[in-house]
Amino acid sequence: MAAKFRFQHPEHALESLVEKLAPVVQKERTSESTGRVLASPVTADRDSPAADVSAMDGYAIRMSELQTDQPVSIEGESSPGAPPPTFQPGKAVRIFTGAIVPFGAEAVIKREDTIESGSEIQFLDAALKNQLGQHIRRAGENALAGSDVVEAGTLLNAAHQATLANFGCSAADVYHRVRVAVLTTGDEVGIPEGESPQPWQLRNSNRASIAALLNTFPWIRVCKVSHAVDQREILKNEIQQCLTSSDALLLTGGVSMGDYDYVPEVIREVGGEILFHGLPIRPGKPILGAATADGKLILGLPGNPVSATVGCRRMALPLLAKISGQQVWNRPRSVVRLSNPSDKTIPLHWMKLVRLTEPGIAEVVSSQGSGDLVALGRSDGFVELPPDQTGEGPWPYFSWSD
Repeated sequence: MAAKFRFQHPEHALESLVEKLAPVVQKERTSESTGRVLASPVTADRDSPAADVSAMDGYAIRMSELQTDQPVSIEGESSPGAPPPTFQPGKAVRIFTGAIVPFGAEAVIKREDTIESGSEIQFLDAALKNQLGQHIRRAGENALAGSDVVEAGTLLNAAHQATLANFGCSAADVYHRVRVAVLTTGDEVGIPEGESPQPWQLRNSNRASIAALLNTFPWIRVCKVSHAVDQREILKNEIQQCLTSSDALLLTGGVSMGDYDYVPEVIREVGGEILFHGLPIRPGKPILGAATADGKLILGLPGNPVSATVGCRRMALPLLAKISGQQVWNRPRSVVRLSNPSDKTIPLHWMKLVRLTEPGIAEVVSSQGSGDLVALGRSDGFVELPPDQTGEGPWPYFSWSD
């Protein structure tokens, strides 16, 4: 692989850049917290379970009842959602899964390990093997009152909401959404929206794809979308305005080596520290990663639409997750196998557009290059092949939708 790159792997570039970024610190309290990042831990307001409960349908007994071969009378019933009956020595209490174990009972015998006869039960041999505490879930075995049950930095999902509801947390402290500014550049995409382009002009697909990717996530707020033509002072002014109102700035275009590619020098002028400019990846090799002195992200994506969209998914989203306060900001990826692998290899990390055909299987979408918006629209995401590698995989898979 070419030695001119500071980082030989996209992951190393991410790890270097996140050290310069400042996570959001402002919090808000909301009852609509799914998809948001928890800012304060949720603690148990009581033991879980709140009392000793049965793990089976059966009979609550003292261990001494197992020492007799005589029938045992059934006295009372304990059911979920009701207080337990008083436990009488020498008797058994019929009990259901989740019901509170009566005080004094020492084990629960499964119903199928008994012979039931009216108001009496007889224990089968299997019941005699039960130990003290058998089939009883003890109070607090899941969590003790006052302990943390969901940690700060957690990206809240439906499973977490069940936990929050169980412990009486109807509203949670979450971090503010990450404010992201999107700035596209280039004279060729500067036509007013709704007008028909000339053959030498392009509609602004980068603005649409980047904003759509970001808007998928409730912990992101796109606070500004703007465009700058290829004039140095206009670009500088737009970058400064974007940084004033955002936590992160994503640019497209202007990061290559052309006469009108002003982005790198302007970023330095506004106080950005460039951590990398160029990575061994295809598409998107000219990508630029920088941070301001106060920890704001500046990510310069190439202007070609496939490069910009792939770069946003592969590089921008993990960096924004770090800024959002998520503990796990660079999540493990799913993997897929390719049904139509190619024998061709390149000395770069190769992002190939793919379409899912069945669970765990994808096919490579035929593409004419990083400007092929038709191929991009036919894809579900992309796979990443390491340098000089080929074959069906499995390869890491990056979806457009998560």
